[in-house]
Amino acid sequence: MNRTGKSVLLLGATSDIGRATALTYATAGWDVQLAGRHLESVQREADDIGTRSGANVSVHRLDILDSDRFSDFVMGLPVLPDTVVCVIGELGEQDRAEKELHHASLVMRTNFEGPALFLGLIADLFAARGHGTIVGVSSVAGDRGRASNYVYGAAKAGFTAFLSGLRNRLTKAGARVVTVKPGFVRTRMTAGMKLPGLLTAEPKEVAGAIFAAAEEKRSRDVIYVRSIWWPLMTVIRSIPEPLFKRLKL
Repeated sequence: MNRTGKSVLLLGATSDIGRATALTYATAGWDVQLAGRHLESVQREADDIGTRSGANVSVHRLDILDSDRFSDFVMGLPVLPDTVVCVIGELGEQDRAEKELHHASLVMRTNFEGPALFLGLIADLFAARGHGTIVGVSSVAGDRGRASNYVYGAAKAGFTAFLSGLRNRLTKAGARVVTVKPGFVRTRMTAGMKLPGLLTAEPKEVAGAIFAAAEEKRSRDVIYVRSIWWPLMTVIRSIPEPLFKRLKL
């Protein structure tokens, strides 16, 4: 049941953050459009979310690397959504990305090129309509390049810059762009990694931050899900390059 008259399109619906975000919107009474590459997996999520919330949930196939089909995808939606949330991400393996161009390309295109091109298309439609909210989930990894994950970090840095420019462009058109940086999140993507408790969020926590940031009219444009990340990354960005090169980060 739609209690708000609003709809949200969720890109990356089968990820842990995507599922939690979709459920948050559905529970709040929104219609939810779930998009992902594998329709069977997306349908399972839709069935579960619909049962839990009573919301109207539709499923849509989207390959974020197949930009030629983006226009047809948007035209096939039941309605142009009020909000689009992109949580698509591919952490990849830094060691492998250094040696295999295909893997590095996959990480870069999945985290930057595909989402940026898709959201650029949505931005045109929102600008023409005069309202709408775009939420892009980026990463603190893009705040400064580090040897341990610079391919992923570079892609997220590009995505962050794209969202910033898009925000600047759409302000006068009446549409909003919000950048969310979760930091570490306990998901399947980070399974097996030793994560620092104070800096690590849960998917539900990230979903709550996304929903709040998108729907509060005077919210900040860039959100660190856990506030400790803001001073931490400020310090890391301010380290002089000669010193930074000697650090193992």
